[in-house]
Amino acid sequence: MVVAENLNLVEVAALVGDTARATMLGALMGGRSLTAKELAYYANVARSTASGHLSKLVAARLLTVIRERRFSYYRIASPLVASMLESIKVVAAIELPPHRQPGAANDDALRFARSCYDHLAGQVGVAVTDTLVAMRHIVLTDEGGEVTSSGGRFLSAWGVDLMPRSRRIFCQPCLDWSERRYHLKGIVGARILDRLLDLGWLKCVSGSRALQLTSSGRAGLSEIFQIEINKEGVATSSAMQSTNSWGSLRARPGYVS
Repeated sequence: MVVAENLNLVEVAALVGDTARATMLGALMGGRSLTAKELAYYANVARSTASGHLSKLVAARLLTVIRERRFSYYRIASPLVASMLESIKVVAAIELPPHRQPGAANDDALRFARSCYDHLAGQVGVAVTDTLVAMRHIVLTDEGGEVTSSGGRFLSAWGVDLMPRSRRIFCQPCLDWSERRYHLKGIVGARILDRLLDLGWLKCVSGSRALQLTSSGRAGLSEIFQIEINKEGVATSSAMQSTNSWGSLRARPGYVS
């Protein structure tokens, strides 16, 4: 059994470790379904080459494929796969050499706000989580999370429907690769992102996982979540700063020094 598990680990690591396949997996982390042609463009490879890579990812159950008429659409197979990919990003970012650190404008946009499979990540995602924890609407530890009774009322009043619950993870911390802090995943994290998009507070950016903050979103995040955007465009939770609910930065769950 141990040998088989190790072989499976080697197979998955080899699949994800290829540059073209990693690029395609990253493109799908926005939660969208994309065609082989679109993924070939992202990975800068020929369509035939992309098809070969995608076949291997589907066979390994890292991706699923849905066929609609003449097109085949690929997407991340499950939240478990998405969580694995996001965790790899966290580890990869810990000791990234200065000459390898990305500095493009899109990287700054991704760090500010992005979709992490189906939930909100980046500075805005962390700030929303900070506020919910500071206001005691959510109890968050390294092992899991829980929505309190006040949190249920708060989210419901804001328009988030947390029912009905499914077998999927309900509320859990997800370590943010760019902030080295927790944001929310699971049903709660997904429903919060859905609500932000429905309200028009955040907008999807074509061809990217980045999410754009609108003027109404800036006002809404400030009013509802006490999130302020400074002159450098960095989002922080004033609720967390005022209550200091998690103590010093190093004492907060999810902080990676």
